[in-house]
Amino acid sequence: AELVAEFGVSRMTVNRALRELQAEGLVARTQGVGTFAAPLHPVSSTLTIRDLHEEIEGRGHRHRAQVHVQRAEPAGAALAAQLGVAAGSAVFHTLIVHFEDELALQCEDRYVNPACSPRYLENDFTRITPTQVLFRTTALWRAQYSIQAARPTAQEARLLRVAAAEPCLIIVRRTFTRDAAITIGRLVHPGGRYLLEGQFAP
Repeated sequence: AELVAEFGVSRMTVNRALRELQAEGLVARTQGVGTFAAPLHPVSSTLTIRDLHEEIEGRGHRHRAQVHVQRAEPAGAALAAQLGVAAGSAVFHTLIVHFEDELALQCEDRYVNPACSPRYLENDFTRITPTQVLFRTTALWRAQYSIQAARPTAQEARLLRVAAAEPCLIIVRRTFTRDAAITIGRLVHPGGRYLLEGQFAP
């Protein structure tokens, strides 16, 4: 309320700014108590969720997408546990290859919790990326990453048009709202075509 009055902006704007400051580790928020300046740590590191379309266009190149799977499927036990849904219940599945100009850059194999984005499958993913859809329709709160250098599966190698033995950068990312898993995605990039960037600050 004090920030709303002092700066003449809406409560929604203030809350969004505070969430962004919290994500950067600059403030700490305690439910029912308040928001305080966070203690500074020697080093903080972050990986930002970036939209691949914007990343490619930002380099002055053309992005296009080939959609290979776009459907609802029953979730196996392991996937259901990762998305926090009942085994056998329907989840949304997309398998999309993203191109930078005519070079395959990423194979995106993604499952989405329908409760978090009920109209996900209604989108034309040749015109909008899954990341853009989820940014617009869900409240992204946090993400978990695993990153490894490994060989692609036979299907991934075929879709990316690389040799089966070519090393790839594989990112598995699970994204959450405050209290539910939204999506889990396996993002596979040919090792010689993709640069993963992060940042750190003292």
